[in-house]
Order: sequence, then C-alpha cells, then structure tokens
Amino acid sequence: MTTSLMIANRQAWFGKGSIQQLIPLLQAEPQSTLLFTCRSFLNGTLYAELAPALTPLLAGREIVTHEASPQEIDRWVAHWRGQVQRVVAIGGGSVLDAAKAFAALIEHPLPTLRYMEKVGDSKISGATLPLIAIPTTAGTGSEVTQNAVITDTQVTKVKASLRHNNFVPQIAILDPDLLKGAPDHVLAYCAIDAFTHLFEAYLSKTASGLSREMSLSGIHHFLCAWPVLKQSDEAREAIMQASYLGGLTLSMAGLGVIHGIAGEIGALRDYHHGQICGRLLLPFLELLGKSEQPQQRTLMAELALRLFPEEQDSPARFLIDFITRHAIAPFWQDELSLSKAELAIVLEKSNSKNSWLSYTPEQRRLMIDGAFLIE
Repeated sequence: MTTSLMIANRQAWFGKGSIQQLIPLLQAEPQSTLLFTCRSFLNGTLYAELAPALTPLLAGREIVTHEASPQEIDRWVAHWRGQVQRVVAIGGGSVLDAAKAFAALIEHPLPTLRYMEKVGDSKISGATLPLIAIPTTAGTGSEVTQNAVITDTQVTKVKASLRHNNFVPQIAILDPDLLKGAPDHVLAYCAIDAFTHLFEAYLSKTASGLSREMSLSGIHHFLCAWPVLKQSDEAREAIMQASYLGGLTLSMAGLGVIHGIAGEIGALRDYHHGQICGRLLLPFLELLGKSEQPQQRTLMAELALRLFPEEQDSPARFLIDFITRHAIAPFWQDELSLSKAELAIVLEKSNSKNSWLSYTPEQRRLMIDGAFLIE
C-alpha cells in the first residue's frame, strides 16, 4: 500500500464572509506585517470595507502583477529585510507564491536563484516568516501547498519552485465572496487548473488511498461547480473547496505529464498557467481514453463509477464533452502559439512526473500539437 504525507495549514477558515477573520487575527498578535496583493483586489469593494481597519496594521504593501521572477523577489527582500515579521497575501496564485517565496527568502542569505529547484546549488532551510494566505481565485491551491513557484524569464529560462514543508501558510482564509467579479476567462482558467491538479493527483502512481479519496471529493466539487461558476454562492464555495483539495492532493501525490509540459511552456511564454493546463488536458484525455495501461484503466473506471456511473463506456470522452460543453469561457479556442525552437526546448525538458507510464516525445508532441499552434 502506498503511503503519503499530508501537511496542511495550522488554521484554515472556510466560507462566505470568512475574510472578516483577518483583522482580529492581526490584532491578536501585533507584528510588523507586509501585504502582498493585486490591483483587482485593491480596486474592489471588500478592500474598501477592510482598508480603514487593515491599513494601520500594515508596514507596507507590494503589488504583484504576474508570476514573480527571482530578480523581483531579491528586490523585495533587499528592501524589507529586518523590517517585517509577518506576511499577508491576498490575491491569485501568483500573489500567494510571491508572498511565500518572499517570506522564506527574507530568512535566507543567498539570492533566489541559488535555492530554486532545477537550477539552484544551495539547500533551502525551513526558515520562513508566518504567512496568512487569502486566495481571490480558485485554481492553484497555493494557500495549502509547500512550494512557491517562481518564473525566471531572464537568466535561466526556467519555471521552478522553492519547496519545504514549512512553506505551507500557517493560516488560510477561503472566502467565496472574493471570487465575485472575476472575469469569465479567469474563473475558467483557474477552475480547470484546480481540476487538473485533482485529476493528475488521482492518477498519480504515488497516490495513497487517502489522497485519492480527497481527489475524488475535489473532482465532485468541480463537476458540480463548473457549469454554474458565476451563478451562485454554492458554486463559488464548491470551486474553492476543489482548489484547496487540489493543493493538498498535489502535495501528497504529485502531478503528471500535463504539468510536466506546462511548467516548461510557462518558462517560455507568458500564458496563463491554468489555460496552458486546460488546453493540454483535452489532448491528454484523448490519449488516456486509448490507454491500455492497467492502472490507468482501473482508476478511470473507478472514477466513473463513483462520480458519473451512467458514463462507464468512455470516462475520458465524457470528461472532454462535459468540460467543453459547460465551460463559461472557451479556453481551448484562442490561438496560442509556440515556435519550433520553443517546441524543441519543451520536448527536451518536459517529463511525465508521477504518471504510471513514461510518455514518449511523440506522445508529448501530440499533446502540444493539440493545444498550441506551432509556428
């Protein structure tokens, strides 16, 4: 039997209105606190309501506009070192990852690149400032993962993580009201990212019985929420739960070939990570539907039996049809391109991660051709 370790937040608040817990949490332990956030939150009504009480509790704020680079993190660390004791992150996955990286690296002496997976030469310790993570999107699950994803488009052309068990935020607040007003395409990109985390973790060869049950629960939440993402509080809460469970299960079981490819594309092109994953998901499901790999076939049959028992003939085809038929934004239709040189880099660097089989370059090329225009 496979075993897996689950590491989660010390405290996690769920539900509509739970962001109101933030001010009492900060007041209970007065500390110099830095806010990482995004402009969409600062321009919203919830921030306007919180600002009078929140602003006096902050030492300052940093605005994150895209996936953070090592160079940006180094600048933040140099500016704030010795001045900050706690970090609050309110935003999407890029905001949360930037805050997690900053909270750790302000406690480390070397530049960010020295600690990054794939390219670093120094082991990162578990030293980190306490972090309160409040997602405004439902996709990455960063509020409960051990890694902070960093994208270096300048020096190493790599997308990689800082990773340690201690980097799971101490506190997470998941308030579905924070999803209100998000554009359709952002909701769709993030939700399909959450599904891909859950689905790849479910299919992972390193998954345990517990992590697979959690993945199935998260996929159930996704299936309920996907057709009605904008229509109800219940849908917003369901997709936030799916995202959170995706973060837990990807940490427990790892991911698969979709993320093995997506990470390399993300290092080369500034496409939304969720859109990359969603576009790769559809041709992956085509491959999966034809797979004779016994564990994959067994797991897909079990998934269908548990979640859509009337669709036993081709679970992969059902998922393709369900996802595309009910999407509130057609994430697979925009023409996103890769050059032939970029394709060669992705094929050379990508891998199958925790998949039951090692996908050949030809199979990975099929997935990429099904998702991107090669120029």
